[in-house]
Amino acid sequence: MVFMDFEKPLESLYEQMEKLREISEEGVIDVSESIRELEKKIQNTKKEIYSNLTGWQRVQLSRHPERPYTLYYIEQMCKKFTELHGDRYFKDDKAIIGGLAKIDNYNVVILGHQKGVNTKMRQYRNFGMANPDGYRKALRLMKLAERFNLPVISLIDTPGAYPGLEAEERGQAEAIARNLFEMAQLKVPILCYIIGEGASGGALGIGLGDKVFMLENTWYTVISPESCSSILWRSWDHKEEAAEALKLTPEHMLEFGLIDDIIREPLGGAHTDPEKMARALKTHIKGELAMLTGMDADERIMARINKYEKMGRFGIAETT
Repeated sequence: MVFMDFEKPLESLYEQMEKLREISEEGVIDVSESIRELEKKIQNTKKEIYSNLTGWQRVQLSRHPERPYTLYYIEQMCKKFTELHGDRYFKDDKAIIGGLAKIDNYNVVILGHQKGVNTKMRQYRNFGMANPDGYRKALRLMKLAERFNLPVISLIDTPGAYPGLEAEERGQAEAIARNLFEMAQLKVPILCYIIGEGASGGALGIGLGDKVFMLENTWYTVISPESCSSILWRSWDHKEEAAEALKLTPEHMLEFGLIDDIIREPLGGAHTDPEKMARALKTHIKGELAMLTGMDADERIMARINKYEKMGRFGIAETT
């Protein structure tokens, strides 16, 4: 297991548990009572730690190396999945995956950011940071879904759109803006789930939907805490302060009216019981699809547009 800085009390308890289990396997001493007491202590410590997480600690959990990514959820939730490649303009961006899938009785198009599970795969997936080609591929799949009247499921987990020179040369901003324009008027249902990091335009590029949800230990904001700290303080040392100021947690997003609900994770994070998390996500998706697929397409589009028109607050200054 990998432990974050704030999980150090748990790390020592798990080490004690490992030693007790080794003693138990040897069968010389009965330590069953000690194991039960330690299990209870671990559970109480977990509740104490995870009921008072700061914004920065949520960011850390969203980046946990053992956290499940898009492909894992697809494998667990879908009876069938046929991945489709390429944007038909330049190349196949590996940071965004998608294709045709079947979730029980629902035929859907599912897509999302994909990070790598090890160093080699992280490089292959560009750490989940998509180029314009990835967003154009996503749009191609969404238009395919519209053609065959299939709902779209979008799983978001990115530290941001790729900021490289070649991405800007090929129209990164235009690709994201085009996706927003097209998703606003797509005739089929769109469900968006932030399953990890939800940073800036990189998340928005596949994140405009009829309903937007966040898993409990995720974040969603215009800039990462490190980048915010770098801009304001010329250093990453204030990233924790920046995370609090950005108000990036699911609770803040729900309060601001930017998301529709929060999906609870297993105690300790999705990585502690990924199968349970996948089951919960699948159940949630099916419930939302049952409601959205019954709506008239024009009615659904207007509701989607009205949803985004109501976001944000502004005032009009009186002129003298």
